[in-house]
Amino acid sequence: MNEDMPWVNLTQQEVEELRNKKYELTEYGKQRLKELIYKQDMKKMEDAAKDLVLENLTHEQMLEEAERREAENKALAALDELYEKHGDAMLKLAEIEKDEWELEQRERRILERYNQFYNTECSGLSHGTPITPEFQQAMALECMLDALRCENLNHEFDMVPTADINALIEGLYQQGRDYLERVKDTWGPKE
Repeated sequence: MNEDMPWVNLTQQEVEELRNKKYELTEYGKQRLKELIYKQDMKKMEDAAKDLVLENLTHEQMLEEAERREAENKALAALDELYEKHGDAMLKLAEIEKDEWELEQRERRILERYNQFYNTECSGLSHGTPITPEFQQAMALECMLDALRCENLNHEFDMVPTADINALIEGLYQQGRDYLERVKDTWGPKE
């Protein structure tokens, strides 16, 4: 774990303790979910029983209701079994989705910071824009590094992840395409 996150100073024992606590919390969550489902099912059954008493069903109707409930209980048992078999996979899938969401949020933040730094740099120029393409390129690179430094404030920052740079580049391209679409929609041919 320390190889993946060198800024976290944990001993192997502390890492194992955290993993055990995560496992305990996961097991607790599974048990709690089962209890909640059981309570909900019991309430449904109690309500259905009250309905049966109030409705004065015929013998045939009671048999049909009993069959329906039995089928429902079998389905719930099958769901419990599926959860037991695939609960970990569902948790992993949720973790993957969370990681993807966090990555999207990170990419969005880096692009916003880049735009903020670039606009601040350009607004500081007396004429509003760099004079030569070289100045513009240098400013763009400087703003990229500033945005990445801001994103990585709590980490050691001696290397730039290429994934962050690629995401920023793609974000800038998309931002340009979006701008061109807006201009096309606004100033394009009128029908």
